[in-house]
Amino acid sequence: MLGLRLPTDPRWVRIAEMNLSGILTDHAWCEQKAASTAITIVVRFPEHEELVRAMIDIAREELAHFRMVHDKILERGLTLGPERKDAYVNMLYEFRRKGGSRESRLVDHLLFAALIEARSCERFKLLSEEISDKELRVFYRKLMESEAGHYTEFLGFARKLGQGEDVNARWAEYLEYEGRIIKQFGRKETIHG
Repeated sequence: MLGLRLPTDPRWVRIAEMNLSGILTDHAWCEQKAASTAITIVVRFPEHEELVRAMIDIAREELAHFRMVHDKILERGLTLGPERKDAYVNMLYEFRRKGGSRESRLVDHLLFAALIEARSCERFKLLSEEISDKELRVFYRKLMESEAGHYTEFLGFARKLGQGEDVNARWAEYLEYEGRIIKQFGRKETIHG
């Protein structure tokens, strides 16, 4: 369903389990950044009323997820650590088109967000199936379902609003690029690392 070219090695879950504080902190900041991405789309493309409404909903949901992860951190007697740079997201960002029409920039912004949601969904699925902590299994299952919804929403809007673009061809380019760069990730206790 997600179209990802290279699945995450399930051994990544063991890396995440060895530093739950690290993975939960990174996850919290990923949720905050996802909310910011949705707000950025609203700011840059306010003329698309349906998109604006959807992005406001996504931003609210992502902030609620931030709160949920933060609550998990506190329940476990941990502390939210500092935000880390996300090399994976930064590399995807570099793939975005810098010029072109307003429509092509919108499509790329939506595809960029869809791909991050797809990879997060895939990682949450792994955590929901493989992590030994039963409470976190349930937690990540619920979040996985939400991420899948966001992925399809971003991709759907790209296809709907990118009328002058070959959105499916650009999506295939994103998937190929992501398949190449993800090979260097999966060795850290971060959601995308």
